[in-house]
Amino acid sequence: MKSAPKAPSPVAAVIADYPEAAQEKIEQLRDLVFRVAARTEGVGPLTETLKWGEPSFLTEASGSGTTVRVAWKEKTPDKIGVYVNCQTTLLDTFRGLFPRPRGFELEGNRAVLLPIDQPLPTDELGLCIEAAFTYHQVRKSR
Repeated sequence: MKSAPKAPSPVAAVIADYPEAAQEKIEQLRDLVFRVAARTEGVGPLTETLKWGEPSFLTEASGSGTTVRVAWKEKTPDKIGVYVNCQTTLLDTFRGLFPRPRGFELEGNRAVLLPIDQPLPTDELGLCIEAAFTYHQVRKSR
């Protein structure tokens, strides 16, 4: 399993401010995000940056999908989140795929919340990330 590239300095600084358990989970998420992007046709290289002060991954080069953000937040200290644009239909898609999710919860129209103290549900989460990274590509093909 190839790990994610070194995070850009601003992104690394934000991650370093998270509690240790959240840092570890965010690094696991980063690895998953880059693996999914590499294996998904049409996504191309990702741009990793900060959006709203949170580590974010953009399909800037290909324009194939929507931004994926990952973050730990003080208001939910026992969870980390994977966030997508609230104007997309992605969370509805995820609810259709996972009507009774295990190991994560779907919140509103923008978040997948993951317990810090549990293993990442990589198969399910990989499908969610792939759907986000191909969101525009799929919409254009309809």
